[in-house]
Amino acid sequence: MQLAVIVPVFNEAASIESTLARLQPLRVRGARVIVVDGSSTDSTSAIAKPHTDQLLQSQRGRAQQMNAGAEAAIAGGADVLLFVHADSELPDSADHLIDAALRTSGRVWGRFDVRIDGPPMLGIVSAMMNLRSRLTGICTGDQAIFVTRSAFEQLSGFASIALMEDIEFSKRAKRISRPAAIRTRLLTSGRRWQKQGVWRTIVLMWRFRAAYFFGADPQRLAQRYRDAR
Repeated sequence: MQLAVIVPVFNEAASIESTLARLQPLRVRGARVIVVDGSSTDSTSAIAKPHTDQLLQSQRGRAQQMNAGAEAAIAGGADVLLFVHADSELPDSADHLIDAALRTSGRVWGRFDVRIDGPPMLGIVSAMMNLRSRLTGICTGDQAIFVTRSAFEQLSGFASIALMEDIEFSKRAKRISRPAAIRTRLLTSGRRWQKQGVWRTIVLMWRFRAAYFFGADPQRLAQRYRDAR
């Protein structure tokens, strides 16, 4: 398996070095790490550059950044793409786990279980996120979505929408196969939950997902999300 790890970033100077440090064992084992910076105004790119195989600049927007990284990865020969948020830490054996999950399940995409860093209440939130994903087959970017190159190309990548690109991608990917759900957990930052409040964040995200389900414009949802932060 030729794995490419794609990390979209924007003003992540505080956390990007730690994230990329956890990816170095994967690089040693042959994975390529591609960071796609959406025009950060801090030192994100300078910090990231020594720890990557390729640093790209892109228009800001997670979907556009991930698509740009995927295009570069595919051009470089990758046959499995893994998308990781800048504030998430993969398990050390992530590459082996992905390889085994794809080979043994017959599925073409998947994700990890997640553990949100923070107070005990976030452990319950994590468990509910993992259960919901397992039941529905819908995955979020916090869970580090991975996909084979052929499936990604068949799906034409992520839709260029301002919010919910992970939900939209999952809905289309499910038509090819259910996701492989890796139970080993990655660690993701609880900063958003702690800053906005756990219950407020839960209600906010469910409101946005319900609005998206009923046809709300993702661009307007993104603006509402920014206003609510």
